[in-house]
Amino acid sequence: MHDVPLSWARDVLRETNALTAGLPSDEVSAQPGVDVGKDPGKDPRFRALVEAVLFSRRFVSTYNIVLLGLLAIFTIWHWSEKVVLRRRSEALSRAGNAIERVDDVVDEAWSSSSSTIEGTVTPPDAAKKAVDETSPLLPAQVRSNQRSTGLWKPYYVVISWLQYQPPSIPIVNKTLPTNQVSLIILAFLGLNAFYNFYGMPMELKYLFVFADRCGLLFSANLPLLYLLAAKNQPIKFLTGYSYESLNIFHRRVGELLCFEALLHFGGMLFVWYGLLRHLGFTLTRFLFNRLSGLGLGTFASYEILYFTSLSSFRQRWYEIFLASHVFLQIAALVLLWFHYHTARIYVGIALATFLIDRIYFRLWLKSSTHPATLTVLEDGETILLSSNWNVEDRSPALIARSMKYGWNPNDHIFITVPQLSSKHVLQAHPFTIFSAAPTSNLPEQTEEVKPSHAWFTLLIRAQQDSGFTRTLLAYAQTNPTIRIRLDGPYGSSHALDILSASETAVIVAGGSGIAVAYPLLWALLSPTSQSTPDLEGGKPSTPKRKVKLLWIIHSASHQLWLPADKVQELQSWGLELLVPPPTSEYGRPDVKSLVQGWSEREVGRTGVVVSGPNGLVRDVRNTCAGLIRGGRDVEVQVEKFGW
Repeated sequence: MHDVPLSWARDVLRETNALTAGLPSDEVSAQPGVDVGKDPGKDPRFRALVEAVLFSRRFVSTYNIVLLGLLAIFTIWHWSEKVVLRRRSEALSRAGNAIERVDDVVDEAWSSSSSTIEGTVTPPDAAKKAVDETSPLLPAQVRSNQRSTGLWKPYYVVISWLQYQPPSIPIVNKTLPTNQVSLIILAFLGLNAFYNFYGMPMELKYLFVFADRCGLLFSANLPLLYLLAAKNQPIKFLTGYSYESLNIFHRRVGELLCFEALLHFGGMLFVWYGLLRHLGFTLTRFLFNRLSGLGLGTFASYEILYFTSLSSFRQRWYEIFLASHVFLQIAALVLLWFHYHTARIYVGIALATFLIDRIYFRLWLKSSTHPATLTVLEDGETILLSSNWNVEDRSPALIARSMKYGWNPNDHIFITVPQLSSKHVLQAHPFTIFSAAPTSNLPEQTEEVKPSHAWFTLLIRAQQDSGFTRTLLAYAQTNPTIRIRLDGPYGSSHALDILSASETAVIVAGGSGIAVAYPLLWALLSPTSQSTPDLEGGKPSTPKRKVKLLWIIHSASHQLWLPADKVQELQSWGLELLVPPPTSEYGRPDVKSLVQGWSEREVGRTGVVVSGPNGLVRDVRNTCAGLIRGGRDVEVQVEKFGW
């Protein structure tokens, strides 16, 4: 045992020796089970504890290797799906080109036959039929979206169940995710439970070992916690999921860490009560010695972080939530660094992730400043913030770029307005970009059609009696111009990928969810944005897909959020728009019947994107789950911040 590191035991013995040094010898010998002069390394009970602690060290060191393996699986899954969506989109483009050629032949046949002598006219239907029979690409365009289930029925039932979103938890009204997300979270918690208890003897004397392992798992999860929270991290590139989609996992990991910290702290308290208390350690001395004091500070910091992260707190005191998150995270990491030397590698990775994301990316590389105009809309509660600038070179780059280089459809930004007051200098608030992207994200687009100017717009609704949005609204009522700092863009192309690979693209927007819908619609319909060259040469053509928008508004004045000329432009490009009467007057429309009807009436694959209140999101998601259960070729994507 002379090679075994016993520094953790020496700390306890040192405190014990210091405590008992001033006691009479008869009182020291009266302590049950204590032999100060005996070498603890020769005690079999002590050897078993040390071996258990060392096993925990080795075992927990494999935890992050397992996480990397899981990340590799999700990466393969994402890029395989991306390849499939890409091929579907290209096939749809080819089918669109084939249909255009059919129409051209029909028009030519009809035009030429009209000048011939009567009796030799080729009926247009016959010409079209002849072209149909020689065109191999058309069947892909007209296939049904009703798949034959048969032996695959259990598969569709499982996929449907995974997409289903259960109702909110009663009383607390807690919104639940889909069954798929819940399963992933439960699997993650199960993995941690396995690492908590594997090889752990279920005996009271091993309580210290269990508490120590909880502390080890707390430290091992730190890099994951900070990686999921970072706005700029490699997970997006690997899995396709941007940080806002991963926010639910970030919160669950944070809750797990708080629970592990509680078990670690509680276990050490029991060690004090069952052992050190009998050696004369008072609770005050135990809690406020250097080792325990640093741990207690770390524990308190993360517990306060948890309670200030609850939605009820964030909604009322968002600014306090932002400030405390920065300060408490740095304080907790510093305290943990000095509390436990084994945790330092994890603390270093977490701190580096936090600082690189905050300083290098958000405050420098992806930060830009612009003048902007403020317009209060007719409802008196909504602000239209606008700005424009020349787009800089959009050549591909490996590193992230700021808004000066443009953005992609469905991206969002963080806005800071120092002009409002001194406390707003460091505040950054997220908003979806309401305007169309200045450039296309399609590699086929030629340089000649790329716009060189960005028209940037945010739709901002005042949310409460105080806070950033209300302060900005009050400012906009007397000041038409302001200077803003933008951090971004951020987002994922997954929603656009799904819609681009579908014969029927359905977007459901609730209220201000139109800020998500409009950029997607423009990217899908605009000839400038989505023109793709004919693969067999010739002029570019727009893929022949049907695009539908269901926009549910609360008040009639909200329809003015999207100007009439923009609506007419989209409709001229082929948009099918449905705006039910305002819910404040007529109640909620039957979203389920509308979405289901659109899917069942059309042929081919249906892609659905929804953005809006939780109730609307759940209705649309579960409607699509029902369609999948029946064998329909439907895919749904939710675009919503997970704050």
